[in-house]
Amino acid sequence: MSCLASPLLRAIFSIFSSDEDQLEAGGVDAIYIVVAFFVLGIWIVFRRYENIQTRAVDFEWPAPEAAHPAWQSLAIHSPTLVSHEDDPGLRPPIYFPERSYITCFDPSNGLHLATLPADTAFEIGQKISKAGRAQKAWRKSDWGQRRKVVHSLLKWLVENREVCARVACRDTGKTMVDAALGEIITTCSKMEWLIKHGERALRPSTRRTPLILIHKSSKVYYEPLGVVAAIVSWNYPLHNALSPILAALFTGNGIVVKCSENVVWSTSWFVGAVQQCLRICGWDPDLVQLVACWPNDAPALTQSPFIKHITFIGSEEVGRKVAQAATLHLTPVTLELGGKDPAIILPETDIEKWAPTWMRGVLYPKRRTNCIGIERFIVHESQYEHLVRTLTARTQKLRLGEGYIAPVDCGAMISHERFDELERIIRDAEAEGAELCCGGTRWKHAYLEEGAYFGGTVVGGVEPQMEIAQRELFAPVALVMKYRTVQEAVDLANGTRYGLGASVFGPDQRLAVKVARRLECGMVAINDFGVFYVHLPFGGVNASGYGRFGGPEGLLALTSPKAITVDRWPWLINTTIPAVLDYPIASLVQSWEFVSGLVALLYADAWMERMQGFLRLARAGA
Repeated sequence: MSCLASPLLRAIFSIFSSDEDQLEAGGVDAIYIVVAFFVLGIWIVFRRYENIQTRAVDFEWPAPEAAHPAWQSLAIHSPTLVSHEDDPGLRPPIYFPERSYITCFDPSNGLHLATLPADTAFEIGQKISKAGRAQKAWRKSDWGQRRKVVHSLLKWLVENREVCARVACRDTGKTMVDAALGEIITTCSKMEWLIKHGERALRPSTRRTPLILIHKSSKVYYEPLGVVAAIVSWNYPLHNALSPILAALFTGNGIVVKCSENVVWSTSWFVGAVQQCLRICGWDPDLVQLVACWPNDAPALTQSPFIKHITFIGSEEVGRKVAQAATLHLTPVTLELGGKDPAIILPETDIEKWAPTWMRGVLYPKRRTNCIGIERFIVHESQYEHLVRTLTARTQKLRLGEGYIAPVDCGAMISHERFDELERIIRDAEAEGAELCCGGTRWKHAYLEEGAYFGGTVVGGVEPQMEIAQRELFAPVALVMKYRTVQEAVDLANGTRYGLGASVFGPDQRLAVKVARRLECGMVAINDFGVFYVHLPFGGVNASGYGRFGGPEGLLALTSPKAITVDRWPWLINTTIPAVLDYPIASLVQSWEFVSGLVALLYADAWMERMQGFLRLARAGA
């Protein structure tokens, strides 16, 4: 072997030196070089094989006609989800009067999108069964196969980002920019994180053993639950559907997604794309199911014994009903119920510098229909007037309209349904001494008569006891509250029933972190907002819910941890029962001496006491 290696070493070393005397002196270095190249070659081959195994598969999913900017349809007068009941022209060609339907429309202009059948309890049960059958094969998939599906979806989403944004805009009234930021980039980032780090979060974890089990080795394996459910809100139909789907698929589960009745049209298209991806990758598309139903049929999902976990994103009222329904079969639930997120602005913060961030946080994203958008600005009294002037001036310049139109800053809200209540809450705040700086009412578009628009609103002088300071508005309404001391600011931030997210702004990052640690919430961004959504556990405390989705914690929540303990040296030592403890016990005194000595030997503080325990153990076991 040495005679074969010698010419190779000489050839390689000649690249670095032409002096044979140096070869004799540096032979060890040449061996290192050969080994390094050999290892590098193996690594390159392995990576190439892995990339081939997980390479994205191209697939096509035709865009709906309504996604085209020039698409036209019937404008519904005062559109609602049941407009088809009053207008026969909105009904589908094949219509069964005895079953329920959902009218889908564009909230920015009232254009009719479709009238789709609502799932019955029986149909929901069928979809759960389909997902369960498909999951039996999927749970055996390896990490490479799961990454391949996610990678294929990521490639499709990037290549079809404009169509996906237009579909989301058409069904929710948001703008293209908001869809790009809140739907496309967020979902792509989650896919990227899953591909790179998902396996690491779910690998079996080795656990340290106590001294008494020194001869044992333990691991925790994270196994799929089976079929899980996600009940998601309407504000981000692409992201809210794909986020739980991606987590479920990567953990080896099947999933049934129940979308909001407000976004059935768009969510059906997005879920259809996922099913097509599974089909092209060689898996059963039934693994992912979509349910669109009215509340009276929802218990077929929330009370199903075949659903092993429920993720709920929505209102506190509905979340409580879901949690109660899930107790029937002790189904674990993760609840994200919204919040009243504060932004604490510490003294000497540069107001003009951070104003663009605050505008995006409270007024811009989907007209503040973002659960982690800023609802309350808590600012030092010395900067209160400056902040109010800045927010008011910027808000008054915002342009409202269809999300497809480039000059528009803000899109529509999902419907007119909550406008009366919003206007009442704002009027009551004025009556209690708050200052309405701008907005405060619904906004009538010049030619989009059926559009659901609410004017950007700034309310100053808000006190913590006011209703407007305690209720989640989920609307483009910025509340400004003043404080004198940092402790008062913390008390104001913690002064609601909610505890989802928060922001702290200030020139001293260390002080900002100290303030953040004192806030009662699940997530805090320093000099930013909402940046904890992609790779970190997402969720809150108190009335904002419990449990987490997102990040490693969110993945682990969709698994069943199984602890397995084995002998560390099975050829050397196994667990045996000492004769003194073997049943039937011969002597209670002797057995107690043995156990008592063992406790002292393993856990006593003083070494002398441990030695005495050893002697007692030896005498009792003799």
